[in-house]
Amino acid sequence: MKKVKQIALLLVCIILVMGAAYQRDGRIFGKEQTTTTQDTIQAAEPMRTLDDGTRVINTSTLGKDITGYAGRVPLEIYLSQEGKIVQVKALKNTETPEFFNEAKALLTKWNGKTPEEALALKVDAVSGATFSSRAIIGNMKVGLAYAAKNAKEPSIWEKFDLSIKTIAGLIVVLMAAIIPLYYKSKKYRTIQQILNTIVLGFWSGSFLSYTLFLSYASNGINWYVSIIPVIMLITAFIYPLFGKKNYYCNYICPCGSLQELVGKTSKKKWKIKSKYIVMLNRFRKILWATLTVLMLCGIGFEWMDYEIFSAFIFTSASVVVLILAAIFILLSYFVPRPYCRFVCPTGTFIKMA
Repeated sequence: MKKVKQIALLLVCIILVMGAAYQRDGRIFGKEQTTTTQDTIQAAEPMRTLDDGTRVINTSTLGKDITGYAGRVPLEIYLSQEGKIVQVKALKNTETPEFFNEAKALLTKWNGKTPEEALALKVDAVSGATFSSRAIIGNMKVGLAYAAKNAKEPSIWEKFDLSIKTIAGLIVVLMAAIIPLYYKSKKYRTIQQILNTIVLGFWSGSFLSYTLFLSYASNGINWYVSIIPVIMLITAFIYPLFGKKNYYCNYICPCGSLQELVGKTSKKKWKIKSKYIVMLNRFRKILWATLTVLMLCGIGFEWMDYEIFSAFIFTSASVVVLILAAIFILLSYFVPRPYCRFVCPTGTFIKMA
């Protein structure tokens, strides 16, 4: 019965996220469920011609399987009568504004090029906005290929992200997912937490968050570039079915690892009365329930932009997020893992599942 109850709770949580994705994007796992005015505009024909002869390539349908961190990133590519790119415009998307504004610097990289020249151009992702950058680059490739009538299907190896950053992150997340199952050591735990913080957090910006949950529920999973988050999802939602509760939060989460590392530097901790701990735990659950109800009502999605995980990508994170992250990291010197224990909506959702 216990296993059945766990599976039932997991299914309920999946349904909650699907409901929130439906309310925000009108899509579930990449399938359109509603048609809004904006959807109609963005889902126009892949190419239209303006009165002055300018051709406009719309990637809404061409790049429907290409997603950033929070969802699709459609573009409009403007081609002059001479066949050269005059501008690239970003259409409405659900990416975190601070990160997408960093990535938008890429939109001028292809100006003045023909589609063939632009396809051959090597453009690197913007540091601190990797997911949004990949989505922009991917949409440019499919749009330019359409314009050049060269819609060649990329090879399977071209679809994978094989950067050093991704490979390092994959190694670290596999270590965290496997080694603690068989080897218990305080010294190794500290080493793993340092790797989680530096490699998964600050370097590759890989972590679970509500933004990621809604993106996957709305758009599906791009397996080629999401192997690290997928492993994290397995440890968060599948491991507990086999008795490994809170595995992701305890052994992988970069935010939890950083808080615990800071806490290890202090032997003097604040003594919090048990009744206040109960109250704080109750606050965390009420907060999660309130945010969930708001999302299911189709409002208040902006709160996801303020989960402190994005502070790891500090070059793009908002000032508010950086301040919140600094407060909780400072508190972790006096209180063990304060954000994880008393606030984190993502951690509460994982525990509920």
